[in-house]
Amino acid sequence: MELKEKQRKILDVAVELFKEKGYMGSSVRDLATKLNIKAASLYAHIRSKEEILEWICFGIAQEFFDELQNVKSTNISPKEKLNLFIDKHLSVVLKNRDVTHIYSNEWKHLEDRLTEFVELRKNYQQEVENLISEIYQAENWELKSPAFTTRFILHTLNNSYFWFKRNTESTTEITDEIRDKILFGLLGDHKK
Repeated sequence: MELKEKQRKILDVAVELFKEKGYMGSSVRDLATKLNIKAASLYAHIRSKEEILEWICFGIAQEFFDELQNVKSTNISPKEKLNLFIDKHLSVVLKNRDVTHIYSNEWKHLEDRLTEFVELRKNYQQEVENLISEIYQAENWELKSPAFTTRFILHTLNNSYFWFKRNTESTTEITDEIRDKILFGLLGDHKK
């Protein structure tokens, strides 16, 4: 999805607005006010408020998929792949804190493309689940609930933006802590 310059500006301001007031609490008029233009002028650049939510949700979902494909295409051990996946997913979250917040909390307000988005999320979850299952199969370990484990990891990663302060130069310590907790929880004494 390639946005024009004006659409990019609208998106940036909408992200601030949706984070502040929530998607349902925000109106096109609020957005126009923040952009210092008339609401009718916005419709030259967007179809609807929902289209902006689509840009947000599908845009970051594509970033997650791209990073996952990069991880899957590496020729490293399954444990190293999971470690790399955690790093890559966290990097997308941290680069897009407010977008991730909206993606995680507001996606259910999509109407026209809700079914498509739910399917996209399921596909992503399934690919991550396959990655996790690969580790257990490679190590001959029993994985009692691959779906639960995957949902737990994704929920932890997607909501990790709460733990990072915006003015922190380095996020390495917290990233390492999250990665270690996830890997220890998954792999226990077998982590190393």
